Amino acid sequence: MVTPRTLGVLLLSKEPEQPRNVCLGLINKGRYESFHLGNTAKCFSKCTQSNTEDCDLENLQRYWLKFEDHLVESQSGIVNMSFLKAAVQNVNTNISEDLLFSLTPSQVPRQMTEDEHDHPDRVRLPRSLFESLQGNRSEVWLAITILDIGPGNLFKGAQLSPEDSSHVLNNRLVGLSLGHIPVGPLVEPLEITFSHQHLPTNMALSCVFWDVTKGHWSSTGCSTELRAKRTICRCNHLTFFALLLRPILDQATVQALVRISRAGCGASMIFLASTVILYAALRFYRQRFKSEDAPKIHVALSISLFLLNLAFFINVERDRVPLDTVCWIQGAIFHYFLLCTFTWMGLEAFHLYLVVIKVFNTYFGHYFLKLSLVGWGLPALIVIGTGSANSYGRYAIYDKMNGTTLQLCWFHEKTALSALYITVHGYFLVTFLFSAVVLGLVAWKIFTLPSATVGREQGLNWKGVLTVLGLSSLVGVTWWLAILTPLGLSTIYVFALFNSLQGVFIFCWFATLYFPSRGTMSSSSGTARVDQVHTTSHE
Repeated sequence: MVTPRTLGVLLLSKEPEQPRNVCLGLINKGRYESFHLGNTAKCFSKCTQSNTEDCDLENLQRYWLKFEDHLVESQSGIVNMSFLKAAVQNVNTNISEDLLFSLTPSQVPRQMTEDEHDHPDRVRLPRSLFESLQGNRSEVWLAITILDIGPGNLFKGAQLSPEDSSHVLNNRLVGLSLGHIPVGPLVEPLEITFSHQHLPTNMALSCVFWDVTKGHWSSTGCSTELRAKRTICRCNHLTFFALLLRPILDQATVQALVRISRAGCGASMIFLASTVILYAALRFYRQRFKSEDAPKIHVALSISLFLLNLAFFINVERDRVPLDTVCWIQGAIFHYFLLCTFTWMGLEAFHLYLVVIKVFNTYFGHYFLKLSLVGWGLPALIVIGTGSANSYGRYAIYDKMNGTTLQLCWFHEKTALSALYITVHGYFLVTFLFSAVVLGLVAWKIFTLPSATVGREQGLNWKGVLTVLGLSSLVGVTWWLAILTPLGLSTIYVFALFNSLQGVFIFCWFATLYFPSRGTMSSSSGTARVDQVHTTSHE
C-alpha cells in the first residue's frame, strides 16, 4: 500500500523531465497536422551553423521527405501555409497528354494548360510516366510540394555554405511523389522550370535532387538548361528537387589558373623590364629618340604593367592574408596599378587616333606631360575616393565544398561590390569601348591605304595584319577576353594565358619598331610609320 509519505518520497526522488526539443526530429515524428508542421518548420531558422547541437538534421530531413508519402496515403487535398504549399491530385494512368502544374511559390500547386503564361514556374510530367503504371493500376495519387527551407542548415548538405554565397536558389524545394509506388528511371524526363533574375557571372546553376541514401544533393540523372531568366531541369525520377547556386571555380581550377598567371606574369615582367632597358639604350645612342612621344607612351604602359604584375605576385604569394591595415594598403596599391594599366592602354588608343585618324592639327604643348598627369593622376584620384569609403580588405574565392582556394587583398567581398563594379568593371568597359572603336578604325585605314590595296590580288596583306596585331597588344586586346569568361571554363584559361603574356607581346612590338636590323629596315618601315607619324609635331 502506497502511503502519502511514500508517494512524496517518490515524487521528490524522480529526476526532472528534460525539456522537449522539436529540432531533434523525434517529438513530431509521423505527425503532420498543421500545428506539428508549423512547429517543426521553426527549425528551418533555428538550425544554423552556430547552433548545431540542438538539431538533428537527418531526422528533420527525413520528416519532410516522408511528408509527401503522408500526403499520398491520406489523400488530404491541399496544404496552404506560409512556408509550405502542397496539393494531392488523382491522376488517371490512361492520359492522352503531358500534365502541367504551376509551382508559383505563393500559391498552392494546381494543374494548368500549356497556354497559361502567368506561371513561369511549372513542372511538366510526361505522359509516358503514367502509361508505365497502367499494368498495375488505373489511377494514382500524385503529391506536389513547394517547401521554403529558409537560410539554416536543413537540406544544405556538404556542398553548400552561406560563407561563399552558395545556396539553394530562393531556398525553395520542389517535391514530386507517387507515395510508395516504385518509379524507375523515366524513359522521358520530367521538366521543372525555375524562374529567376540575372545571376552573378562567377556563379553556376545546377539542377539537383536530394539523395536520401547519401544525405546530400546530387545531379545524377538530371540535366540543366540555362536561359536568360529561367532554368529548366530535366530529371529521370521523382523526389525533392532544387536549383543550386555555387561558385564556378574549384580549388584545382583556381590553382591551375594561378600557376598559369604566375608563369605568364613572370615572363611578362622580364620582357617589360627589357623594354624599358632597350628604350634607355636607344635614348643614349639616338638623340632624336628623346623627342619622340610614342616610345615614351609604350614605356609608361610597360612600367604600369610591370608594377601591376609585381603587385599580383605579392598578393598571391602568401600563406595567409596580412593584418587589416596592411591588407588595405596592398588592395589599394593593386587597384591603383590596375587602373594605371587600363588608363595607359586607353591613352595608347588616344595616341593612335591622333596619329592615324586625325593626322592634321594634332599639336599639343607638353603632350607627354599631360598624358602622364592623366595616366598616373586619374587612377590616384579614384583610389583615394574608393579608399575613403573603406572598400579595400580581404577577398576570398571559395570552392564548391566551402574550401578557400585563394585569398587576396582586394575589395571587401560583400560590402564593396558596388565600388568594384564602378571603379573596375565600369572603368574597364569605358576604355574597352574607346580602344575597340579606335583599333577598328585604324585597321580599316591600314587595309584601305593605297599601298595596301595595290598588291591585294597577290594575297593577304601580312604587313598590315602584323601591324594590327602589334597595336592590339598596346590597347589591351588580351584584356578584352575577360568579356568572354562567362561562356565557360575554357575561355577563363584562354584569358589567363594570353593576358599574362601581354608584356611579351609589347616587347616584340617595341623591338620590331625601334630596333630593326639593316636587313629588315625596309620591311618594317611601313609598320613603324603607323606609330611614328606625328611624334615630332610635339617637340
